[in-house]
Amino acid sequence: MDTTTLATFLAVDLLLVFTPGADWAYAIAAGLRERSVVPAVAGLIAGYAGYTLLAVAGLVVIVASSASLLTALTVLGAAYLMWLGWNVLKRPTGLSAPTETLDSSRRRVVLKGAGISGLNPKALLLYFSLFPQFIDPASGWPVAAQTGLFGTLHMALCAVVYLAVGVLARTLLKTRPSAARAVTRASGAMMIVIGGFLLAERLAG
Repeated sequence: MDTTTLATFLAVDLLLVFTPGADWAYAIAAGLRERSVVPAVAGLIAGYAGYTLLAVAGLVVIVASSASLLTALTVLGAAYLMWLGWNVLKRPTGLSAPTETLDSSRRRVVLKGAGISGLNPKALLLYFSLFPQFIDPASGWPVAAQTGLFGTLHMALCAVVYLAVGVLARTLLKTRPSAARAVTRASGAMMIVIGGFLLAERLAG
């Protein structure tokens, strides 16, 4: 695989990762509410890891070509995102309940992150529509290997950007409780709006 193809893919993918959305909202909310943003980002990356495995196995094409499956996935993902956003709005500040152990709290944050990225049909369409444009069967690399490489690069970019977003949100707003509450509420509202948009878009189609 030539370096020009890789550079072009990285440039396009980076633009997509830099576009604020549900992942950004969750990273910001986690950065302001949790002890560490790392579990939240790990959860988001775990969701994309699942898509990467599906893409490598060729199953992503089957899922993306099924209108009923895509609709079900969209409805489930949108409802989950709206539910998370509502919970953020109800509790704009504060950490996990004191009765919870740190490990259980981190596991929950990871699972929520995986749910956000793993149930987001936009991620499936990203893998299905973007990756094929850069895969060259005549390059000497197996298609599965090229897909795995692109998936790994995408996850690496997501990890760097989302960690930076979460850490910056916490650092800049740490000494500003009112601003932190406002940003957290905005993140929760963004989750609800994105979830509602995805739901309306799929049902209207």
